[in-house]
Amino acid sequence: MTLLSSATDTPAHDLTGFAIERIEARILDIPTIRPHKLSFGSISRQSPVIVQLWLKNGACGFGEAATIGGPSWNEESPESILHAITQYLAPALLGEFGGGFESALARMDRACKGNAFAKSAVEMALVDAVARTLNMPAWQLLGGKVHQSLPLAWTLASGDVARDLQEAHLRLEQKRHHIFKIKIGACAPEDDVAHVSQIARGLQGKATLTVDVNQAWDGNTARRYLPPLVEAGVTLIEQPVARWNVEALRSLTATLDGALIMADETVCTPQDAFMLASLKASHVFSLKVAKHGGLVRTRKIAAVAEAADIGWYGGTMLETSLGSAASAHVFSTLGAQHHGCELFGPQLLVDDIVEQQMPITNFALQLPDGPGFGVEVSLAQLNRFDRIRQGQVPVHVDMAPAATAAA
Repeated sequence: MTLLSSATDTPAHDLTGFAIERIEARILDIPTIRPHKLSFGSISRQSPVIVQLWLKNGACGFGEAATIGGPSWNEESPESILHAITQYLAPALLGEFGGGFESALARMDRACKGNAFAKSAVEMALVDAVARTLNMPAWQLLGGKVHQSLPLAWTLASGDVARDLQEAHLRLEQKRHHIFKIKIGACAPEDDVAHVSQIARGLQGKATLTVDVNQAWDGNTARRYLPPLVEAGVTLIEQPVARWNVEALRSLTATLDGALIMADETVCTPQDAFMLASLKASHVFSLKVAKHGGLVRTRKIAAVAEAADIGWYGGTMLETSLGSAASAHVFSTLGAQHHGCELFGPQLLVDDIVEQQMPITNFALQLPDGPGFGVEVSLAQLNRFDRIRQGQVPVHVDMAPAATAAA
């Protein structure tokens, strides 16, 4: 059974039908297929917040906000996202015209400062509902599609070289991925370099390698240990230093040879993007719909990148196929200076919440063209993983010391 609906009997030109009638949200708890290790801990379950939004015309849209390890990535958690939506954002939008995405964002901004993840989930559901009312893919409302597919990366984050290589070779054989990101930062820098070097040797000539340090290093550590990573074969390095350490990002961007520096946590708002572009402190921006506060604002940051000759990369917060499809729609509208995407979240989960996932062929994610985000959400799957229905408690992430976590 699916909840999504297309256009109703209300004519699309009847603007009264676009009034926002109801908004609901829930937290899901979905286990991962294996532990996913990052510099700040390890996760074995994802807890996305799923939003349903109904227009007066009967159309129903879905949105998603996923965090990584609860509030470990930033200050928002599934619980805070749910609270912001139900107590502040939804009341601010009920009865309002749903066809004006910018005005909806402005109303949410007035009702609730910050909370980009919560706002992104609501805006996502609104875009989906409006696109379904008009019986068109969401990308048509976001500027028009430029890409039909995007090269799809896979993250190697088990912490074990043999297992990482086994994963990588399987995905190469399946023609699903030939770009691999390696999560580091939980171990001593020299151990991280050795770990990456072993994987690089095992994949030499077969794949493109990137690393994500997840802010774990200071500037001097990055200056010392990034060159050996480049020598090992790494071509893209994500957020090697803390989000506030823009000077180190600028220095590394100017001096590192053979690889590109990609900003992630440092670039959340259009103002962040302008600052990094002005200082020439990044070669690439990692775009994530949730951290930018929605699809519309993701395009604004991408516009700054294009104007400054900065590349973009389609990042993930390990969403289900719902959030991944929404991200794919906005990424499909962006320029040619990209480094692929990593919308592999559905593959990391034990199960999904849609009837059919986006296909992956010849190492690329094929972008959906159906109404809305082009995926059909299953009510049965939502109920299966609903935290309240399961009586589950909030997820506690293992934040053991780095040496223990990497063991």
